[in-house]
Order: sequence, then structure tokens, then C-alpha cells
Amino acid sequence: MKKLIAIAIFVCVGLATAQAQKTAKIEFKSETIDYGEIMKGSDGLRVFEFTNIGDAPLVIEDVKSSCGCTVPKKPEEPIMPGETGKIEVKYDTKRVGPIRKTVTVYSNADEPTKALKIKGLVKDEAGDSK
Repeated sequence: MKKLIAIAIFVCVGLATAQAQKTAKIEFKSETIDYGEIMKGSDGLRVFEFTNIGDAPLVIEDVKSSCGCTVPKKPEEPIMPGETGKIEVKYDTKRVGPIRKTVTVYSNADEPTKALKIKGLVKDEAGDSK
């Protein structure tokens, strides 16, 4: 009887350990968005696409930008294993000049903090940039 109880305990501990090892893993289609050269007032909305290649639901806890000129929007629902999601980024294209910003993603993935980049150049109507 003692052997049966010991085996049952080892099986339970083994299952608990296997469950604890399941993690979400985020893979971005691209970690940089290049706006290229765009005109002042152009549409500044772009999308980072990603896939949860892990074996647990992926929760995007927060997304922050390096300045107020870039507004990110995260998915509200968990991304299940194998599914794709998107993080929208809207840059204020009324600001003429080069774009060099960082968008930081905080999640429950195996790499909990991920830095994404946006770059480009906003030109005014005359074609000049600062």
C-alpha cells in the first residue's frame, strides 16, 4: 500500500511539474516597422503582427511607447497557442522630421519584455524635413 501511495505522489508531482513548464512564446513577423518617407499629416497607423508559438495562452499585459507622439494599442484578450494577434501603433505624423521610437511590450511570454522599433521620416508639404 505504501508503494502505491508513493507512486501516486510521484505521478501527481510529475504532472504538476509538466503543467508548470507550459509557457507562452511570442514571435513577431517583424520587430521593426519602417514608415519610409511619408508626408506630414499622413496616416500614421501601423501594425506589429505576432504569433503565440508557445503552449500556454499569451497575455499582453501592457504596451508603452518611448514618447507621447506614438500611441500603441494592445489586444485585450489572451492569444491562445498557435493564434496570431496584433499591436497597433499610431505615430503623430504632424511632427516633421525623423522617426526613431521604441515600443515596449510586457507579457507573460518566456521573454517578458520585448522592445519593438519604428523608424522613418516625416516630410512637410514642400518636401523638406527638419
